Amino acid sequence: MRIVGGTVLLGSDGLRSADLSLRDGLIEVGGHGGGVAFDALGLLVLPGIVDLHGDAFERQVQPRPGVGFPADLALRDTESQLLANGITTAFHGVTLSWEPGLRSLAAWRNLLTALDAGSWTCDMRVHLRWEAYNLEALDTAVADIEAGRVHLLAFNDHTPAILHKLEDPIEGAKYAGRAGMKMPAFQALAARVADRAGDVPAGLERIAAAAREAGLPMASHDDDAVAVRDRYRCLGARICEFPMAEEVGAAAVAAGDFVAMGCPNVVRGGSHLGWASAARLAEQNVCTVLTSDYYYPAMIRAAFVLAQRGKLDLAGAWGLISENPARAGGLMDRGVIADGKRADLVVVDPATLRAVATVANGKLAFVTAEGSARLSSG
Repeated sequence: MRIVGGTVLLGSDGLRSADLSLRDGLIEVGGHGGGVAFDALGLLVLPGIVDLHGDAFERQVQPRPGVGFPADLALRDTESQLLANGITTAFHGVTLSWEPGLRSLAAWRNLLTALDAGSWTCDMRVHLRWEAYNLEALDTAVADIEAGRVHLLAFNDHTPAILHKLEDPIEGAKYAGRAGMKMPAFQALAARVADRAGDVPAGLERIAAAAREAGLPMASHDDDAVAVRDRYRCLGARICEFPMAEEVGAAAVAAGDFVAMGCPNVVRGGSHLGWASAARLAEQNVCTVLTSDYYYPAMIRAAFVLAQRGKLDLAGAWGLISENPARAGGLMDRGVIADGKRADLVVVDPATLRAVATVANGKLAFVTAEGSARLSSG
Protein backbone atom coordinates (compact mmCIF):
# COMPACT_ATOMS: atom_id res chain seq x y z
CA MET A 1 0.00 0.00 0.00
CA ARG A 2 1.10 3.60 -0.63
CA ILE A 3 -0.07 6.84 0.95
CA VAL A 4 0.70 9.72 -1.36
CA GLY A 5 0.37 13.48 -1.40
CA GLY A 6 -0.25 13.97 2.31
CA THR A 7 1.36 16.20 4.90
CA VAL A 8 3.26 13.70 7.03
CA LEU A 9 4.53 14.06 10.60
CA LEU A 10 8.09 12.77 10.26
CA GLY A 11 9.70 12.68 13.67
CA SER A 12 12.10 15.54 14.29
CA ASP A 13 11.51 16.82 10.74
CA GLY A 14 7.98 17.83 11.70
CA LEU A 15 5.21 18.17 9.15
CA ARG A 16 6.21 18.00 5.51
CA SER A 17 4.95 16.64 2.22
CA ALA A 18 5.98 13.04 1.71
CA ASP A 19 4.84 9.74 0.28
CA LEU A 20 4.90 6.53 2.30
CA SER A 21 5.21 2.94 1.16
CA LEU A 22 3.94 0.23 3.50
CA ARG A 23 5.48 -3.20 3.05
CA ASP A 24 5.34 -6.25 5.29
CA GLY A 25 3.77 -4.14 8.03
CA LEU A 26 6.62 -1.60 8.03
CA ILE A 27 7.02 1.99 6.87
CA GLU A 28 9.29 3.15 4.08
CA VAL A 29 9.43 6.92 3.64
CA GLY A 30 9.27 7.64 -0.08
CA GLY A 31 9.82 4.49 -2.04
CA HIS A 32 7.84 3.13 -4.91
CA GLY A 33 5.54 0.19 -5.15
CA GLY A 34 2.30 -1.16 -6.48
CA GLY A 35 -0.84 -2.20 -4.72
CA VAL A 36 -3.45 0.14 -3.32
CA ALA A 37 -2.72 3.87 -3.26
CA PHE A 38 -4.41 6.33 -0.92
CA ASP A 39 -4.51 9.95 -2.07
CA ALA A 40 -3.90 11.98 1.10
CA LEU A 41 -3.75 15.39 -0.59
CA GLY A 42 -4.98 18.04 1.87
CA LEU A 43 -4.86 15.58 4.78
CA LEU A 44 -2.48 14.96 7.67
CA VAL A 45 -0.72 11.61 7.95
CA LEU A 46 0.16 11.00 11.59
CA PRO A 47 1.54 8.14 13.70
CA GLY A 48 -1.07 5.71 14.95
CA ILE A 49 -2.23 6.52 18.46
CA VAL A 50 -0.97 4.45 21.40
CA ASP A 51 -3.51 4.47 24.24
CA LEU A 52 -1.76 3.44 27.43
CA HIS A 53 -4.87 3.55 29.64
CA GLY A 54 -8.42 3.18 28.38
CA ASP A 55 -11.38 1.65 30.17
CA ALA A 56 -14.22 2.77 27.91
CA PHE A 57 -14.56 -0.89 26.86
CA GLU A 58 -16.31 -1.45 30.19
CA ARG A 59 -19.38 0.29 28.76
CA GLN A 60 -19.62 -2.41 26.11
CA VAL A 61 -19.27 -5.17 28.71
CA GLN A 62 -21.80 -3.55 31.07
CA PRO A 63 -23.74 -0.74 29.37
CA ARG A 64 -26.05 -0.45 32.39
CA PRO A 65 -25.55 -1.54 36.01
CA GLY A 66 -26.24 -5.25 36.23
CA VAL A 67 -26.65 -5.62 32.44
CA GLY A 68 -23.76 -7.59 30.99
CA PHE A 69 -22.79 -8.79 27.51
CA PRO A 70 -20.26 -11.41 26.36
CA ALA A 71 -16.67 -10.23 26.36
CA ASP A 72 -16.06 -11.19 22.73
CA LEU A 73 -18.99 -9.09 21.52
CA ALA A 74 -17.88 -6.18 23.70
CA LEU A 75 -14.31 -6.35 22.38
CA ARG A 76 -15.43 -6.44 18.75
CA ASP A 77 -17.40 -3.25 19.20
CA THR A 78 -14.55 -1.70 21.18
CA GLU A 79 -12.05 -2.49 18.43
CA SER A 80 -14.28 -0.73 15.89
CA GLN A 81 -14.36 2.37 18.09
CA LEU A 82 -10.60 2.31 18.58
CA LEU A 83 -9.78 2.11 14.89
CA ALA A 84 -12.35 4.75 13.97
CA ASN A 85 -10.52 7.08 16.35
CA GLY A 86 -7.02 6.37 15.05
CA ILE A 87 -5.99 4.18 17.98
CA THR A 88 -3.80 1.37 16.67
CA THR A 89 -2.40 0.14 20.00
CA ALA A 90 -4.71 -0.04 23.00
CA PHE A 91 -3.83 -1.05 26.55
CA HIS A 92 -7.19 -2.03 28.00
CA GLY A 93 -7.30 -0.90 31.61
CA VAL A 94 -8.82 -4.04 33.11
CA THR A 95 -9.48 -3.66 36.83
CA LEU A 96 -9.05 -6.86 38.84
CA SER A 97 -10.86 -6.04 42.06
CA TRP A 98 -12.43 -7.76 45.03
CA GLU A 99 -15.73 -6.31 43.85
CA PRO A 100 -18.15 -8.78 42.23
CA GLY A 101 -19.54 -8.06 38.77
CA LEU A 102 -17.81 -5.87 36.18
CA ARG A 103 -14.39 -5.83 37.87
CA SER A 104 -14.40 -9.31 39.35
CA LEU A 105 -12.08 -12.25 38.89
CA ALA A 106 -14.69 -13.92 36.65
CA ALA A 107 -14.89 -10.84 34.43
CA TRP A 108 -11.08 -10.73 34.27
CA ARG A 109 -10.93 -14.34 33.11
CA ASN A 110 -13.68 -13.84 30.55
CA LEU A 111 -11.98 -10.81 29.02
CA LEU A 112 -8.54 -12.46 28.78
CA THR A 113 -10.09 -15.57 27.26
CA ALA A 114 -11.86 -13.46 24.63
CA LEU A 115 -8.67 -11.54 23.83
CA ASP A 116 -6.70 -14.77 23.48
CA ALA A 117 -9.34 -16.34 21.24
CA GLY A 118 -9.85 -13.37 18.92
CA SER A 119 -8.01 -12.24 15.82
CA TRP A 120 -7.53 -8.49 16.19
CA THR A 121 -6.50 -5.76 13.79
CA CYS A 122 -5.84 -3.22 16.53
CA ASP A 123 -2.98 -4.31 18.80
CA MET A 124 -5.06 -4.79 21.93
CA ARG A 125 -3.08 -5.35 25.13
CA VAL A 126 -3.87 -5.83 28.81
CA HIS A 127 -3.20 -3.12 31.36
CA LEU A 128 -3.80 -4.91 34.66
CA ARG A 129 -5.19 -2.45 37.17
CA TRP A 130 -4.41 -4.39 40.32
CA GLU A 131 -6.56 -3.51 43.31
CA ALA A 132 -4.25 -3.71 46.32
CA TYR A 133 -6.75 -5.39 48.66
CA ASN A 134 -7.72 -8.14 46.19
CA LEU A 135 -5.49 -10.74 47.82
CA GLU A 136 -7.75 -13.68 46.91
CA ALA A 137 -6.95 -13.13 43.22
CA LEU A 138 -3.21 -12.68 43.72
CA ASP A 139 -2.25 -16.18 42.58
CA THR A 140 -4.26 -15.76 39.37
CA ALA A 141 -2.77 -12.34 38.63
CA VAL A 142 0.79 -13.56 39.14
CA ALA A 143 0.15 -16.63 36.98
CA ASP A 144 -1.26 -14.48 34.17
CA ILE A 145 1.76 -12.16 34.34
CA GLU A 146 4.09 -15.15 34.16
CA ALA A 147 2.11 -16.55 31.20
CA GLY A 148 2.59 -13.32 29.22
CA ARG A 149 -1.09 -12.35 29.25
CA VAL A 150 -0.42 -8.98 30.90
CA HIS A 151 1.45 -6.13 29.20
CA LEU A 152 1.40 -3.39 31.85
CA LEU A 153 0.80 -3.53 35.59
CA ALA A 154 -0.73 -0.62 37.49
CA PHE A 155 -1.07 -0.39 41.25
CA ASN A 156 -4.53 0.79 42.30
CA ASP A 157 -5.86 1.28 45.80
CA HIS A 158 -9.47 2.39 45.61
CA THR A 159 -10.62 0.51 48.71
CA PRO A 160 -10.25 3.40 51.20
CA ALA A 161 -12.16 5.70 48.83
CA ILE A 162 -14.90 3.11 48.35
CA LEU A 163 -15.27 2.70 52.10
CA HIS A 164 -15.59 6.46 52.46
CA LYS A 165 -18.17 6.74 49.68
CA LEU A 166 -20.26 3.95 51.16
CA GLU A 167 -21.12 6.39 53.94
CA ASP A 168 -23.15 8.31 51.34
CA PRO A 169 -26.21 6.27 50.23
CA ILE A 170 -26.23 7.81 46.74
CA GLU A 171 -22.52 7.36 46.06
CA GLY A 172 -22.48 3.95 47.68
CA ALA A 173 -25.36 2.75 45.53
CA LYS A 174 -23.22 3.28 42.40
CA TYR A 175 -20.63 0.79 43.64
CA ALA A 176 -23.22 -1.70 44.84
CA GLY A 177 -25.02 -1.46 41.49
CA ARG A 178 -21.82 -2.04 39.53
CA ALA A 179 -21.16 -5.11 41.65
CA GLY A 180 -24.75 -6.35 41.25
CA MET A 181 -25.32 -6.39 45.01
CA LYS A 182 -27.71 -4.86 47.50
CA MET A 183 -26.20 -2.03 49.49
CA PRO A 184 -26.06 -3.80 52.92
CA ALA A 185 -24.38 -6.87 51.43
CA PHE A 186 -21.84 -4.74 49.59
CA GLN A 187 -21.07 -2.75 52.73
CA ALA A 188 -20.47 -5.96 54.65
CA LEU A 189 -18.17 -7.25 51.91
CA ALA A 190 -16.18 -4.01 51.88
CA ALA A 191 -15.76 -4.17 55.64
CA ARG A 192 -14.36 -7.71 55.42
CA VAL A 193 -11.97 -6.65 52.68
CA ALA A 194 -10.76 -3.71 54.76
CA ASP A 195 -9.64 -6.15 57.47
CA ARG A 196 -6.93 -7.39 55.08
CA ALA A 197 -4.95 -4.16 55.31
CA GLY A 198 -2.03 -5.77 57.13
CA ASP A 199 -1.41 -8.22 54.28
CA VAL A 200 -1.56 -5.67 51.47
CA PRO A 201 2.15 -4.60 51.44
CA ALA A 202 3.35 -8.19 51.00
CA GLY A 203 0.86 -8.67 48.17
CA LEU A 204 2.15 -5.59 46.40
CA GLU A 205 5.73 -6.80 46.76
CA ARG A 206 4.84 -10.17 45.30
CA ILE A 207 3.00 -8.92 42.22
CA ALA A 208 5.67 -6.26 41.61
CA ALA A 209 8.36 -8.94 41.70
CA ALA A 210 6.45 -10.97 39.11
CA ALA A 211 6.14 -7.91 36.87
CA ARG A 212 9.84 -7.10 37.20
CA GLU A 213 10.75 -10.66 36.32
CA ALA A 214 8.51 -10.46 33.24
CA GLY A 215 9.99 -7.10 32.21
CA LEU A 216 6.64 -5.34 32.36
CA PRO A 217 6.27 -1.57 32.54
CA MET A 218 4.53 -0.57 35.77
CA ALA A 219 2.43 2.38 36.86
CA SER A 220 0.87 3.72 40.03
CA HIS A 221 -2.56 5.28 39.89
CA ASP A 222 -3.95 8.38 41.61
CA ASP A 223 -0.83 9.13 43.65
CA ASP A 224 -1.82 11.75 46.21
CA ALA A 225 1.61 12.50 47.69
CA VAL A 226 5.26 12.49 46.64
CA ALA A 227 6.00 9.81 49.23
CA VAL A 228 3.40 7.53 47.64
CA ARG A 229 4.98 8.00 44.20
CA ASP A 230 8.43 7.32 45.66
CA ARG A 231 7.19 4.10 47.25
CA TYR A 232 5.77 2.75 43.99
CA ARG A 233 8.89 3.78 42.08
CA CYS A 234 10.87 1.58 44.46
CA LEU A 235 8.66 -1.32 43.35
CA GLY A 236 9.56 -0.57 39.73
CA ALA A 237 6.68 1.66 38.66
CA ARG A 238 8.06 4.39 36.39
CA ILE A 239 4.69 5.68 35.18
CA CYS A 240 2.71 8.05 37.38
CA GLU A 241 -0.94 7.83 36.31
CA PHE A 242 -3.30 10.71 37.05
CA PRO A 243 -1.42 12.34 39.93
CA MET A 244 -3.88 13.97 42.30
CA ALA A 245 -1.59 16.92 43.05
CA GLU A 246 0.62 18.93 40.70
CA GLU A 247 3.66 18.62 42.96
CA VAL A 248 3.40 14.82 42.66
CA GLY A 249 3.58 15.01 38.88
CA ALA A 250 6.44 17.49 38.98
CA ALA A 251 8.42 15.29 41.36
CA ALA A 252 7.77 12.25 39.17
CA VAL A 253 9.09 13.97 36.05
CA ALA A 254 12.11 15.23 37.97
CA ALA A 255 12.86 11.62 38.88
CA GLY A 256 12.65 10.54 35.23
CA ASP A 257 9.16 9.01 35.36
CA PHE A 258 6.42 9.31 32.76
CA VAL A 259 3.33 11.19 33.91
CA ALA A 260 0.07 10.12 32.28
CA MET A 261 -3.17 12.07 32.31
CA GLY A 262 -6.44 11.98 30.42
CA CYS A 263 -7.37 13.44 27.04
CA PRO A 264 -10.93 14.16 28.26
CA ASN A 265 -9.35 16.52 30.79
CA VAL A 266 -7.77 18.46 27.90
CA VAL A 267 -10.85 18.49 25.68
CA ARG A 268 -13.24 19.51 28.48
CA GLY A 269 -10.89 22.16 29.81
CA GLY A 270 -10.21 20.50 33.13
CA SER A 271 -10.62 17.41 35.27
CA HIS A 272 -14.17 16.24 35.99
CA LEU A 273 -12.93 15.59 39.55
CA GLY A 274 -11.48 19.06 39.98
CA TRP A 275 -7.86 17.89 39.85
CA ALA A 276 -5.00 19.39 37.87
CA SER A 277 -5.37 20.67 34.31
CA ALA A 278 -3.76 18.18 31.94
CA ALA A 279 -3.34 20.83 29.23
CA ARG A 280 -1.45 23.19 31.50
CA LEU A 281 0.75 20.42 32.85
CA ALA A 282 1.50 19.21 29.31
CA GLU A 283 2.59 22.72 28.40
CA GLN A 284 4.88 22.71 31.44
CA ASN A 285 6.37 19.33 30.42
CA VAL A 286 4.93 17.72 33.54
CA CYS A 287 2.30 15.64 31.75
CA THR A 288 4.25 13.55 29.23
CA VAL A 289 1.60 11.02 28.18
CA LEU A 290 -2.07 11.49 27.36
CA THR A 291 -4.55 8.60 27.39
CA SER A 292 -8.17 8.08 26.40
CA ASP A 293 -9.00 7.41 30.06
CA TYR A 294 -12.71 6.78 29.56
CA TYR A 295 -13.46 8.29 26.11
CA TYR A 296 -11.71 7.19 22.92
CA PRO A 297 -12.72 10.13 20.67
CA ALA A 298 -10.93 12.58 22.97
CA MET A 299 -7.45 11.54 21.84
CA ILE A 300 -7.30 13.14 18.39
CA ARG A 301 -9.18 16.18 19.60
CA ALA A 302 -6.89 16.68 22.62
CA ALA A 303 -3.77 16.88 20.45
CA PHE A 304 -5.33 19.59 18.29
CA VAL A 305 -6.66 21.48 21.31
CA LEU A 306 -3.12 21.63 22.68
CA ALA A 307 -1.71 22.78 19.33
CA GLN A 308 -4.40 25.46 19.06
CA ARG A 309 -3.52 26.77 22.53
CA GLY A 310 -0.19 27.78 21.00
CA LYS A 311 2.43 26.56 23.47
CA LEU A 312 2.92 23.19 21.79
CA ASP A 313 3.11 22.60 18.06
CA LEU A 314 1.20 19.67 16.57
CA ALA A 315 4.31 17.48 16.57
CA GLY A 316 4.81 18.02 20.29
CA ALA A 317 1.13 17.56 21.08
CA TRP A 318 0.83 14.43 18.95
CA GLY A 319 3.89 12.93 20.63
CA LEU A 320 1.88 12.82 23.85
CA ILE A 321 -0.48 10.28 22.28
CA SER A 322 1.95 8.38 20.07
CA GLU A 323 5.70 8.39 20.67
CA ASN A 324 5.72 9.00 24.43
CA PRO A 325 3.12 6.34 25.37
CA ALA A 326 4.86 3.87 23.06
CA ARG A 327 8.12 4.47 24.93
CA ALA A 328 6.40 4.28 28.31
CA GLY A 329 4.85 0.97 27.30
CA GLY A 330 8.18 -0.41 26.10
CA LEU A 331 7.12 -0.45 22.43
CA MET A 332 10.05 1.03 20.56
CA ASP A 333 8.83 -0.21 17.16
CA ARG A 334 6.00 2.34 16.85
CA GLY A 335 4.77 5.80 17.75
CA VAL A 336 6.66 7.65 15.02
CA ILE A 337 6.71 7.66 11.22
CA ALA A 338 10.17 6.55 10.12
CA ASP A 339 11.79 3.88 8.00
CA GLY A 340 11.43 0.43 9.49
CA LYS A 341 8.85 1.38 12.09
CA ARG A 342 5.58 -0.51 12.40
CA ALA A 343 3.07 0.79 9.84
CA ASP A 344 0.51 2.21 12.25
CA LEU A 345 -0.94 5.44 10.85
CA VAL A 346 -3.97 7.67 11.04
CA VAL A 347 -4.98 10.04 8.25
CA VAL A 348 -6.79 13.07 9.67
CA ASP A 349 -8.83 15.79 7.98
CA PRO A 350 -7.52 19.04 9.53
CA ALA A 351 -10.84 20.77 8.82
CA THR A 352 -13.00 18.32 10.77
CA LEU A 353 -10.34 16.74 13.03
CA ARG A 354 -11.78 13.35 12.08
CA ALA A 355 -9.91 10.20 11.17
CA VAL A 356 -10.44 9.58 7.45
CA ALA A 357 -8.46 6.33 7.46
CA THR A 358 -6.52 4.21 9.93
CA VAL A 359 -3.76 1.79 9.01
CA ALA A 360 -2.79 -0.85 11.56
CA ASN A 361 0.30 -2.99 11.02
CA GLY A 362 0.25 -2.08 7.33
CA LYS A 363 -3.42 -2.97 6.82
CA LEU A 364 -6.19 -0.53 6.02
CA ALA A 365 -8.25 -1.01 9.17
CA PHE A 366 -10.77 1.84 8.95
CA VAL A 367 -11.85 4.19 6.19
CA THR A 368 -14.70 6.66 5.83
CA ALA A 369 -16.76 7.13 2.68
CA GLU A 370 -14.59 10.12 1.82
CA GLY A 371 -11.48 8.04 2.35
CA SER A 372 -12.69 5.17 0.21
CA ALA A 373 -13.11 7.59 -2.70
CA ARG A 374 -9.39 8.39 -2.39
CA LEU A 375 -8.32 4.77 -2.92
CA SER A 376 -7.04 3.51 -6.25
CA SER A 377 -5.23 0.41 -7.44
CA GLY A 378 -1.60 0.90 -8.35
